[in-house]
Amino acid sequence: MKRFFQTIVNIFKIEDLRKRLLYTFMLIIVYRFGSYVVLPGIDASQLAALQAKSSEGLVGLLNMFSGGAFGNASIFALGVMPYISASIVIQLLGVMFPFFQRLQREGESGRRKMNQYTRYLTIVILAIQGPAYMASLHTTLPAEAFVSTMGGFWYNSFATLILIGGTMFVMWLGERITDRGIGNGISLIIMIGIIARLPMALQLELTEKFNQTNGGFLMLIVEFVILFFVFIATIALVQAVRKVPVQYAKRIVGNKQYGGVRQYIPLKVNAAGVMPIIFAQALMIVPIMFTNFNATKGLAAVFSNTTGFWYNFTFALLVIIFTYFYTAITVNPTNMAEEMKKNGGFIPGCKPGKKTADYIDAIMSRITLPGSIFLALVAILPAFARLLGVNNQFASFYGGTSLLILVGVILDTLQHIESHLLMRHYDGLMKTGRLSGRSGM
Repeated sequence: MKRFFQTIVNIFKIEDLRKRLLYTFMLIIVYRFGSYVVLPGIDASQLAALQAKSSEGLVGLLNMFSGGAFGNASIFALGVMPYISASIVIQLLGVMFPFFQRLQREGESGRRKMNQYTRYLTIVILAIQGPAYMASLHTTLPAEAFVSTMGGFWYNSFATLILIGGTMFVMWLGERITDRGIGNGISLIIMIGIIARLPMALQLELTEKFNQTNGGFLMLIVEFVILFFVFIATIALVQAVRKVPVQYAKRIVGNKQYGGVRQYIPLKVNAAGVMPIIFAQALMIVPIMFTNFNATKGLAAVFSNTTGFWYNFTFALLVIIFTYFYTAITVNPTNMAEEMKKNGGFIPGCKPGKKTADYIDAIMSRITLPGSIFLALVAILPAFARLLGVNNQFASFYGGTSLLILVGVILDTLQHIESHLLMRHYDGLMKTGRLSGRSGM
């Protein structure tokens, strides 16, 4: 415990790290403040119906990702999910079209161009989701909630522009945190939104269990024990690796031979991190978007039942597919084989070049399968928690997007802090001095 407090003191001794943490904290405060700023022309005291609607189902997930801004009819109501959806489309285009493939190979300049295209596509998606959100507000809220004197069309257009500006501002906050703060900004903003919903969800669960006269307190203890083990298992999933032996070729000098050094390539069981669940969740929300966020119409009604078979089956299948897809993007066996060959290294029993790339690809395919299945199982765990009587909002922390984002982003942020400490010869947060993070967003 003494060492832990000393490490906290050391964090604030490093001027650059202290400034980064303070900068990140200030931008998070700005984001949280904006999530309570109601759209102009709407009476904030009339939002009870919207908040009740946004407490369950997929709409509840949207509200959680936005940190409650969706249910508050805030200027940040659409959150960063449109940006996540645009990222999915751009990365899919990078697989299918040579133009985007060339951009991916151009390094930093190509990455900047890809980000620019993602922003443009985000605006297009917002131009669709904004009017849909306003239509949902007109359906859900009473007529007296709208106090604007503008006409319906002009008010909706004005409010849509504000929603677009709000999401673009949140994206800008995320980029500033990434550049001048600690960790990945967009991931951190999503995590803060989820954490902001935890106290209310915990309060509802405690109230519900203490009001039960038959074993309510005992069930609460069991729930916390299960939550602890799920949390530990999720950390293990994020950090699990498989080591592939690499032998560096022997050098011959004159008549003497110098043996090479055997090292390992650490391949993650879950190389894609939390991205497959975020991508899958973004696609699951699409049907609701085209029904004006009304989960009682058509296909949206089928997929709004988060404890139903078809919702969880489709969700798990999408998670597995996106795990393979994102792993293929983040781990390139051909590049790894080429770099190994340039450095005079080889995998024992494999010829350098294509054979090595095929071997690494086969290893990745084998370890990604159990990793993707486990990831899909964690993704649908909240449905089982709800079926066992856990409150709808608190159940979302038993797995799924919430828990994986919390674990992944916290580990990633701690890894950034750890690197700053070790760089300046301070003890890290862990005794080993090494903390494994996840793949960034």
